[in-house]
Amino acid sequence: MSPDQPVSSDRPSGVGMGQEIGHDDCRDDAHDDGAQVGLWPGDTGTLHDGSRRALLRLLQGPYVSGRANPQLWAALVADEKAIRSRLHDLFLDLVIDRVDEFAFTRKVRTTQADVPQALRSERLTFVDTAMLLVLRQLLLSAAGEPRVIVGQEEVYERLSVYRDGDESTYLRNLNGAWTRMKNRFRVLHDVGEDRVEISPVVKFLIDEEQVGALSRVYARLAESDEPTLPDADADADAAETDDGEAP
Repeated sequence: MSPDQPVSSDRPSGVGMGQEIGHDDCRDDAHDDGAQVGLWPGDTGTLHDGSRRALLRLLQGPYVSGRANPQLWAALVADEKAIRSRLHDLFLDLVIDRVDEFAFTRKVRTTQADVPQALRSERLTFVDTAMLLVLRQLLLSAAGEPRVIVGQEEVYERLSVYRDGDESTYLRNLNGAWTRMKNRFRVLHDVGEDRVEISPVVKFLIDEEQVGALSRVYARLAESDEPTLPDADADADAAETDDGEAP
């Protein structure tokens, strides 16, 4: 999923294949001569080992974290132009947040070309999107804080407005979404018993337009007397996100 969903370069400009690329001026020649960066006999690649690994991790998804993978992050930042160019060859854009040190890929947004789907889309359940909205609100409300740590109980309490009459189904849906946030989308990281750190990448899993639309829909549902939490396997039909992995 490539979360839509960067602080410093929300819509970074790309570079063409004909432009000069590389780590720095002293390494440009290495990119022009594949023999100097070949990793095995017959290797025609032009990226250095670290750059290739960073590119691969971006394609594997969901994102590259400077905190979790400092070596990959350093390679990505040093060779950003070349890696961005390789991604453009695949109709993918590179999004980098240099403040919080993470990067991910998403489908190129343009009206100038018919862009094919390069990443697998992940359909979010109702509870997934509601939980992402809550996590996003908690993150943005703590702007300036180096880390945002919350408890599971606090998140669940904020979602209680969507509680229906079936307690077991309600808790199953919440627990399923909580697990997906940690294991699938990797936007929650355990820091203690029932406490997690919210990854800043959560800001980009749902874009501003979706946030506004979903918030209005969920506000109406919260005011309704009808049950609002469908089964966890049901489609939300309200949002999807690229999961950052090639199909």
